Amino acid sequence: MTVDERKTLNTSVIQNLILENRQKLSVSGVADVLSFDDQVVIIETELGLLTVKGENLRINKLSIDTSEVIVEGDISSMNYSDQKSSEKSKGSLISKIFK
Repeated sequence: MTVDERKTLNTSVIQNLILENRQKLSVSGVADVLSFDDQVVIIETELGLLTVKGENLRINKLSIDTSEVIVEGDISSMNYSDQKSSEKSKGSLISKIFK
């Protein structure tokens, strides 16, 4: 999917990522937190899955009402992946198992 296609699909979605000193990440437009531990936090957003990696990570604030999450710790990387592509890979894995 190209950038232009994403812009036309998500015209009403507004999402902000604010990273302060690689220690505090504020994310808006959050639907759910799928998993977390002290090294990886996986956040479901309206624009795809956001994977945050680092050390000593913790969720300081989680508000589904305001769609906000604050992650604190030593943040080393952030990565988006499409929900559709991850669902396809899960489906193919499950179909392989039950063949």
